[in-house]
Amino acid sequence: MNRKICRHCFVSGRVQGVAFRYATQRQAQALGVSGWARNLADGRVEVLACGESDAVDKLCAWLHQGPSLARVTEVQCTLVSQADYPKGFGIG
Repeated sequence: MNRKICRHCFVSGRVQGVAFRYATQRQAQALGVSGWARNLADGRVEVLACGESDAVDKLCAWLHQGPSLARVTEVQCTLVSQADYPKGFGIG
């Protein structure tokens, strides 16, 4: 059985204005991952992904590619402890 984990990620490159957050939400929902994605003032997208470790790993791997209009140059993800797992996947 997979254990539940959360990863906090920062995605750099051309990731704003290309529907990156919405595509991330669709991908997360398809994988059963909860959390959120939001734009940062510095041009990056911040993502919190929580769920079964295999599903979270798949979402984090997808972040390196993103939607077709995105040009990802870097993804930094760290494992975080989360007292309360978010319900659903939100966009901020």
